[in-house]
Amino acid sequence: MSNSPFMPKATAVWLVENTTLSFKQIANFCNLHELEIKGIADGDVAKGIKAYNPILAGQLTREEVDLCSKDHNRELKLNKKKEDVVVSKDRKKAKYTPISKRKDRPDSVLWLVKNFPQLSDGQIAKLVGSTKGTVSLIRNRTFWNFSSLTARDPVILGLCTQINFEKAVGKANRRKEREKKLKEKEEKQKEKEEKQAVNSNEN
Repeated sequence: MSNSPFMPKATAVWLVENTTLSFKQIANFCNLHELEIKGIADGDVAKGIKAYNPILAGQLTREEVDLCSKDHNRELKLNKKKEDVVVSKDRKKAKYTPISKRKDRPDSVLWLVKNFPQLSDGQIAKLVGSTKGTVSLIRNRTFWNFSSLTARDPVILGLCTQINFEKAVGKANRRKEREKKLKEKEEKQKEKEEKQAVNSNEN
């Protein structure tokens, strides 16, 4: 985990909308330019980006936000307690989810599908301990009690760690970027072939 919060722009959107922190404090915390924060406040930057709550995600404490709101010369400090998670090396060991939390799985799947559509069904299933079939049904809005679901963050519910969540999103983003580049390459190749065909016909 770096010294900047996960999803800096989405975090900045939340801080602008929900706190009285200065633009400079938010910019420094999110590793963004102060003008970008002003643009977010004016509605010119980060349009369509869903606000990400860094307090619920464990990246900031409410006390830290309150202290910095009262003293604009104070810098926000990233809460790094999430890094002290011991990750088991035994990948084959099945993750046990208490019965009290199993009903939270579909809610978490809905939250991930809505906020991180780039995640594959397999990634989401692995994160919350569900199945690819269930994820597919929820994504297609055909799950048996879809209307009763409430989108909820799996990290807050304790179904997965912030670290594993960030790794999954990072992997999904890299895959999307590769697919985008491949598509652009194919389109350029197609345009090139079409031009060559036109030129050969003219000759």
